[in-house]
Amino acid sequence: MTGQARAVLELDDIQRGVLSPRPSPYAATYILFRVDERAHGRELMRRLSTVVTSAADTTSPLGETWVSVALTHHGLVALGVPRESLETFAWEFRQGMAARAGALGDVGDSAPENWEAPLGTPEVHVVLVALAPDSARLEAAVERARPAYRALPGVTAIWRQDCHALPTETEPFGYRDGISHPAVEGSGIAGSNRLEEPLRAGEFVLGYPDELGGLQRVEPEVLGRNGSYVVFRKLHQRVAAFRRCLRDNATGPADEEWLAAKIMGRWRSGAPLALSPDHDDPGLGADPCRNNGFGYERDDPAGFTTPGGCHIRRGNPRDAAVAGVVRLHRMIRRGTAYGPPLPEGVLEDDGADRGLMFAFIGAHLGRQFEFVQSEWMNDGVFFGAGDARDPVIGSGDFTIPRRPLRRCLRGLPRFVVTRGGEYCFMPSLSALRWLGDLED
Repeated sequence: MTGQARAVLELDDIQRGVLSPRPSPYAATYILFRVDERAHGRELMRRLSTVVTSAADTTSPLGETWVSVALTHHGLVALGVPRESLETFAWEFRQGMAARAGALGDVGDSAPENWEAPLGTPEVHVVLVALAPDSARLEAAVERARPAYRALPGVTAIWRQDCHALPTETEPFGYRDGISHPAVEGSGIAGSNRLEEPLRAGEFVLGYPDELGGLQRVEPEVLGRNGSYVVFRKLHQRVAAFRRCLRDNATGPADEEWLAAKIMGRWRSGAPLALSPDHDDPGLGADPCRNNGFGYERDDPAGFTTPGGCHIRRGNPRDAAVAGVVRLHRMIRRGTAYGPPLPEGVLEDDGADRGLMFAFIGAHLGRQFEFVQSEWMNDGVFFGAGDARDPVIGSGDFTIPRRPLRRCLRGLPRFVVTRGGEYCFMPSLSALRWLGDLED
């Protein structure tokens, strides 16, 4: 970034859900809509433009409560966005997540034909996300947004998923989640790793220079500028199977926790192996000023402390020497748990649906989300491990470098199953108004 002018983001036009870290604890809900009457869909956009919170609105009376809205390609078509404009959107977005299943590794149980209806179908047009510090304030936020679609018979709510973040900030497998997030130039929001320079704004928001100096645009400019692509995925987690795997491969409870840390790259408290290699350190894990300030290349290039194939090192290799320029593949990633937790110590599945609603935000669906998913999560060539897959979301063998002998967990089952998802575009507030004012 040396010699390049810093971006000045138009925060009052960017949806808050793009840049703002989520509070803790919090509750959230995802509501999907189908637009059957174009005029009513446009009216929905007009109304939502007065409800959606901007990235500049961080001190509003609503506090840590906000509403965001995004649209699928089918949704833009349903609103009557001209074809010449639609063709300027990213081609992955135009295809949709279901059509990209092969590249994403969504096969077998995770294949689109097994997804939860209506996810991945042409019926999904609008995604509304509401977030608040607790369930009571969440319902209040939904109630405030409800007039935006009430009395619009041409707009139908077709699916809802309620989510939550526990005070422990853990996800269903028991790990502290939501630790790592990049600093975005011009956002005014600090990143979680003091060793990482802020990324250019154009990596995450359209209309600004990215790391390569390019600009992602949509025509007309009012529709694309200050918008972002968003990936939503419902990921079911097989918690009992994960626990049994740890038990079956461990010599005892302490070894179970060691294996769990090697698989993830962090102890369950959130303490990274890079800073606490031999034992868990809950104080470190809970400290946002320390729990993400580390690299790999100087102290651990071979992965003897943090395995190259573990979950967090695959998702963000940081300064490690890998195939691929890491800064070009950075993501804003957010996950929110859904479903009841499986009680501690239970090793048999109780039949409940539980897992994570995953969200990715960025300006480059292909070289950010899809690249990381296909090249880093579902393959191991980038760090010299052949076709080895991520041990958390994939399947197969997982090797832990160790002296004098490495340790290998063989035939791991798939612990995470894709239940569906959508590629969306999160427009700016001015773009929402533009969509509302469209005429045939």
